[in-house]
Amino acid sequence: MPLSEHEQRMLDEIESALYAEDPKFASSVTKQRVGRPTARRRLIASLGFLIGLAMLVGGLMIDFDIGGLKILSFIGFLVMFGAAAFGLLAPKHHGAPDAGGRSEGRGGSKPHNGGKSSFSERMESRFQRRFDQDDH
Repeated sequence: MPLSEHEQRMLDEIESALYAEDPKFASSVTKQRVGRPTARRRLIASLGFLIGLAMLVGGLMIDFDIGGLKILSFIGFLVMFGAAAFGLLAPKHHGAPDAGGRSEGRGGSKPHNGGKSSFSERMESRFQRRFDQDDH
């Protein structure tokens, strides 16, 4: 659900205050955001997951264990886990456009889409106007 204009302004003010107060912490927090994985990243993760699954199943069929631990199956599980983490935890590109076509940047407010508001934004503004009229 998108934020209202008031909520977006408050969030922008908090963000700019955070940058002014502690820029080192603010930059470290923004670097840790997770973005959407690319098609190439998803393909690599899928292949790694399938290879790990094959190792896990193959390790159960092969009678090779160390100290009662099926080592090939364990390595297969680690490969599967690593591939899943690789696919899900894609880094967010700083400065790249987000889903709304806006570019990520520091400070300031984000521009709106040229006066063309979405249906939910129009409905929210109508509700806000009615609420303000009833209040007076």
